[in-house]
Amino acid sequence: MSAAATREAFGDAMVRVGSDERVVVIDGDLKNSTFAEKFEAAYPDRFVELGIAESNMLGVAAGLALSGRIPWAGSFAAFVAGRLEVIRVSIGYNEANVRIVGTHVGVGIGDDGATQMSLEDIAVMRALPNMAIIQPCDAAETHGAVDYLMTHEGPAFLRLTRQKLEDVHGDGYRFEFGKAETLRDGNDVALVATGALVQECLKAAELLEGEGISARVLNVHTLAPIDRDAIATAARDTGHVVSAEDHNVNGGLGSAVAEVIGEEGIDAKLARVGTRWYGESGSQAELYEKFGLSAPRVADTGRALVRSDMPV
Repeated sequence: MSAAATREAFGDAMVRVGSDERVVVIDGDLKNSTFAEKFEAAYPDRFVELGIAESNMLGVAAGLALSGRIPWAGSFAAFVAGRLEVIRVSIGYNEANVRIVGTHVGVGIGDDGATQMSLEDIAVMRALPNMAIIQPCDAAETHGAVDYLMTHEGPAFLRLTRQKLEDVHGDGYRFEFGKAETLRDGNDVALVATGALVQECLKAAELLEGEGISARVLNVHTLAPIDRDAIATAARDTGHVVSAEDHNVNGGLGSAVAEVIGEEGIDAKLARVGTRWYGESGSQAELYEKFGLSAPRVADTGRALVRSDMPV
């Protein structure tokens, strides 16, 4: 099984879609980390380096979009999501076709350290009513998301990992915007995951199966708009839901799942796997274990929820 960071797959995808001359890539002095440098090498006349000035970068992107271009503005997610005022006014309010790309998300960035870890960006973007949010779980899904976003009308946020992720999909995969993907069926508990936690949940489901617990795994690559039907069906069918994300549980996938269950009046128990504090330095494996994001820890949460010996 091969593996690649979704940020690297993004760089490859941008070279491919860059044949469309409307595409412009704007960088915040991190092109060798976001892999925007691949686009620069292929299309130097449509690559813009604006330096460490994310607010300016997003404002320029809005102007390019309103002039008919398709700008992709990229940096670490912690830096772009922190520019909420510009995103809200210049991009969101104007319905500008800007693709905001945030890499190095979650504690999965490991040794890069807490100040670089984006653990609030989904919450920030979800607060904007017209912001599409996509987080792919592997390279194939990243390519599918980039292809889709070339056709999307309105603002969008693409959330990408620093670490390599094992392939979940084969060559025939087709990305479907707004539709959660059932990767594994099950009747006792639903593991609803996004991004890097998809692979952890697939492994957790294997662990639970060995204990006689049948776990469904949903890949929620589109966080806004969320697939309410898929989440509601999983909650009704199993009665137990575990949301899993490399992000703070407040405002992220876990909050979105809670909103669906509550608003639909579904009688189901929910446990949210995610961070509840700021990050810290360490290896990705160490941090996933400490913050409860590893496959064994996700299995612990699912097992406890099914056995009803865990407060919810």
